[in-house]
Amino acid sequence: MATDTTVEHKLLGTAAPNYGNKPMADLAMANIEAVGMPKWTADDQAFAKLVQETQKRKVEPLKDKVTPLRPEREERVPTGGGSDDIGDIMWTVPTITIRFPSNIPNMIGHNVTSAMAMATPIAHKGAIAGAKAVALTVLDLMTTPEELTKAKAYFDTDQQKYDHYKPFVSATDVPAIHVNDDYMRTYRPLMEPYYYDSKKYDTYLDQLGIKFPNPPTAPIRKITPPKSSGADTTGG
Repeated sequence: MATDTTVEHKLLGTAAPNYGNKPMADLAMANIEAVGMPKWTADDQAFAKLVQETQKRKVEPLKDKVTPLRPEREERVPTGGGSDDIGDIMWTVPTITIRFPSNIPNMIGHNVTSAMAMATPIAHKGAIAGAKAVALTVLDLMTTPEELTKAKAYFDTDQQKYDHYKPFVSATDVPAIHVNDDYMRTYRPLMEPYYYDSKKYDTYLDQLGIKFPNPPTAPIRKITPPKSSGADTTGG
């Protein structure tokens, strides 16, 4: 300011550390336990093992018991969280994160190995279980005022006593969607032939012509990539 220097900036992204609401987490945990884990079939377990073996990951069956709620830490240390704005939401209103069993154990996050289960009954069953737990928790908060009061009290006292939220995003900042322009221009035309057609196929596996769980003794079906649509692949 003393030198009359002005600065222009462009914010690419920001994320506040997570801070889950304990009363809401306790409420959700009770509903998760009430819903229980999905009923895995032999085919589900066989597919999970097949993926783990072919990807050289630790072999571990699909879990049949609910994972206990993570204990609250006495001293909170910012450790990041999901690569999105969930932390910013958590510092604005009472918020929790619910995880549901839609994937195969020991896969790599943000990796193709974590996408292999997504069109299978494993993902569908896990998502249904998660949706039930979320719906029950929302109903409890809407129909039981004391639960909502406890959640707000924790947010106003325990959480705000720890720290206060100051957003980095200003009124003039816009989403940095330009960062992925080249990628989307290149890959979207290549993905379009594989979009799921729910009017024609009962499942995405049917559309791909894949028999679940596709055991090792069955031939592995190779998918021929679509011809190039002339998309710009130079990144320029």
